Amino acid sequence: MRKIALGIVSALVGGAMLVTGAHAASASTTLDTELKIRSISPNPVEVKAGAETTAYFDIGASSDVKKVELSVAPEGARTLAAKDVKDLEGWRFAVPFTENDPAGKWQATAVAFDAAGKELAKDTAFFSVEVEKGKAETRISRFTADPYKVRKGKSIYFSGRLQVDDDGWEGVRGEKVSIYYRANGSGGWKWVTSAYTKWGGKFYAKTKAYRSGTFRAVYHGDDELDGATSRTDYVRVYGSWWRR
Repeated sequence: MRKIALGIVSALVGGAMLVTGAHAASASTTLDTELKIRSISPNPVEVKAGAETTAYFDIGASSDVKKVELSVAPEGARTLAAKDVKDLEGWRFAVPFTENDPAGKWQATAVAFDAAGKELAKDTAFFSVEVEKGKAETRISRFTADPYKVRKGKSIYFSGRLQVDDDGWEGVRGEKVSIYYRANGSGGWKWVTSAYTKWGGKFYAKTKAYRSGTFRAVYHGDDELDGATSRTDYVRVYGSWWRR
């Protein structure tokens, strides 16, 4: 019965993975070298956000082959350093994929060697990787409610900036941010007004002063962006000769 081995790769480095496997030497047999990537499962490799999916590569090789190396990389990428591999029995390899791996077409390349390390044969096959990205982290920075002290009936002005973490914090334009208010002595938050972010993620809004309390800005998120809540800002409202 043909023995099979499982090589396990722990990580993706430089956009390419290289795994190797070897089995004990057997009696020398004179034949034409054969090498083939027989199956890749699953294909496509579907990766969910925050999860890991393992793809299995089954290689067929003739008995004169003493070692097989398998490299996998996005199509067009250059294969880099070899990975750590655990050899069990034969020419079967496992490669884990995460949401950090590039989506699209990938190439698998198997290379066969004899006992002296001489390359005997090579085979390639293609497969695809589909990645479901997680939502990007957002934050509301520089939120203020001004002025700090205001006469009842006058305006309170709000400003802040909605940002997304895209290898650094950047402003998000065209997103709706809502302002909520909690009056002194109240346990609940009430919606006050909303505004859409402009260039640089900046937003501006205003409301009428009614009673002293705390304000905060909230972004509820969408299919691609996580929600965010700003710090709170307190405004003291004092009475006047203003009448209803």
